[in-house]
Amino acid sequence: MGEQAVPFRAGFVAVVGKPNVGKSTLVNHFVGRKVSIVSPRPQTTRRRILGILNRPDAQIVFVDTPGIHKPKYKLGERMVEAAVGALPDADLILFVVDASKPPNAEDRHIADLLTKEAHAPIILVLNKMDKLPPEKVKPHTEAYWQLVPNHADWMMTNAVKGHNCDKLLEMILARLPESPPYFPQEQITDQPERLFAAEIIREKALLHTYQEVPHGIGVAIERWEERPNGVLYIAATIYVERETHKGIVIGEGGRMLKKIGQQAREELELWFGRRIFLELWVKVREDWRNNPSFFQQLES
Repeated sequence: MGEQAVPFRAGFVAVVGKPNVGKSTLVNHFVGRKVSIVSPRPQTTRRRILGILNRPDAQIVFVDTPGIHKPKYKLGERMVEAAVGALPDADLILFVVDASKPPNAEDRHIADLLTKEAHAPIILVLNKMDKLPPEKVKPHTEAYWQLVPNHADWMMTNAVKGHNCDKLLEMILARLPESPPYFPQEQITDQPERLFAAEIIREKALLHTYQEVPHGIGVAIERWEERPNGVLYIAATIYVERETHKGIVIGEGGRMLKKIGQQAREELELWFGRRIFLELWVKVREDWRNNPSFFQQLES
């Protein structure tokens, strides 16, 4: 008798946790390319984003979600709704925590949500293990493990360097159902190109201004043109909530905006594999995070 074929597995893996614990970094590591932007600023991810890992034996659809937090704006409320909404339909849930710190009220709140909303198996991902002092390993690990429904399986990781991510991936694969793939083999994300470009611009703006400008940066793609010479022309507006923030994003003599634009263009050229002409403006839109019709426009 010949060898039995290995069954193909496919499923949706919801990646949840509070802001800034490394969810997007973890998803990008598994997919092998950036599909979610990252920055030192909490609440960088604002909507659900799919990152698709295709293998000969499996298709893992990671659902990167916004950090679950106590929202202060309508945008924050929508972000939390998006994260919680990913739980009921998931085949598996990764509850990602910052293991270098003990659980806080946000972690306990998420654990309660998992108890109420989750129907799938849960893996506790104790991320940022490189920042965990040896004497805190046991107390922090046990404190998080006690939080999780049914005392789920767990794995310590360092998503930035990929430590133990191979072991975590094997745990994920073992828990996925047998299923045909949900997406074509060449697809790695569900993000439209325009939205991805806007996210890369927002990432660069956050990276360079996060100490001076709070979360209120939004990006709208105004024009997207294929030029006859093969260049892709992208015009985008960076929205901020205050005049002082506008000055910071533009910088003295326009230097900060130029730096943001140059780094965004270079990364987008690598992603799209073509030359790009990127033009940026900065505009003030006060309190836009409390304006649902406006922040929905940014995603259309």
